[in-house]
Amino acid sequence: MIRKGMLAVMALCIMILFTAAPAASGPPAPGDDFPDIPLKMPESREHRDYLGLKGGKTFSMGDIKARVVIVEVLSMYCPHCQREAPRVSELFRMIEGDASSRGKVKLIGIAAGNSAFEADIFRKKYGIPFPLIDDGDFTLHKSLGEVRTPYFFGVVVGENTPRVVYSKLGGFENPKEFLSEIMKNAGL
Repeated sequence: MIRKGMLAVMALCIMILFTAAPAASGPPAPGDDFPDIPLKMPESREHRDYLGLKGGKTFSMGDIKARVVIVEVLSMYCPHCQREAPRVSELFRMIEGDASSRGKVKLIGIAAGNSAFEADIFRKKYGIPFPLIDDGDFTLHKSLGEVRTPYFFGVVVGENTPRVVYSKLGGFENPKEFLSEIMKNAGL
């Protein structure tokens, strides 16, 4: 049973996520470099293989074996992220099921303010098939301009510095149109 104090803390976290003003610089915009931030290595061998990673404790966007990485910043406590989860999973299946995008486009989630335990609960509850990187101390979230959730970035990797080609708050209605827009912006 959840205690009143824990509920108050959860409510405060949700309020901060939805009402916090973005950092002065804001999120990276199309044309900007994606922040060079170390990401926690997925524990799952399946997720490491999906991203083309060998090992270690951390990795960077440029280490991902793809042309484009779609990054969703989410929170397990975000009702919008919960509603968006089936569409994002559909997007993953669409990418993996199409020869023109499979291997070229990858998905990762950054679970802002969530521990590994919380990110795993979200992954299991909503059947998320791609890696979720826990960000319990908001380090990644801060480096991305303290965006609200869900927030999506499209990032071209495999160049000198990962470059943002899509940056937008909120979900998407049609996974096919969303993927088409990101691929077009990335020149694929």
